Parts: sequence; structure tokens; C-alpha cells
Amino acid sequence: MTPVRIWLVLVAATLASWSLGSGHGLSRGATAGVAVLVVAFVKVRLVGLYFMELRSAPIPLRLAFEAWVLVVGGVLIGLYLSGV
Repeated sequence: MTPVRIWLVLVAATLASWSLGSGHGLSRGATAGVAVLVVAFVKVRLVGLYFMELRSAPIPLRLAFEAWVLVVGGVLIGLYLSGV
């Protein structure tokens, strides 16, 4: 994908997160919060892969990045759902 397409996906994801956020009339409790966190970590992954060029990085570095996205995203969603 070209950087312009990735940028458009990121803008669309930002608008989706914004529309799900509280105060915009579309929030659905925990579901909206989890959706916003998932969108945020999809955006983190896209920025890392396409704008920080991790998609062509050595395999151990890319795996570390992918693992970081999954672990930190999962932990934050877990903390959000537990109410901490």
C-alpha cells in the first residue's frame, strides 16, 4: 500500500474513534471503549509498519514490535474492562 492510502486509513480510523468517543452521542459503554482502544492499536501498528519501516526490518525486531502491540493493547483493554 502507498503511504497516501495508509494515511487515509489512519484518518478514517481517527474519525471512527472520534465518533465512538464519549460526548458524541454514539458511545455504547464498554463496547465503545474497547473499540476505540482496538482502533488505536491498529493505528499504532500501521504507523510502525509503514512510516517507521518496520515491515522491512529484521524478523526479530518486527516480531518484537508485533508482540508489543498485542501485549500492550491486550493489557490496556483488560485494565479498561476491569475498571482499574
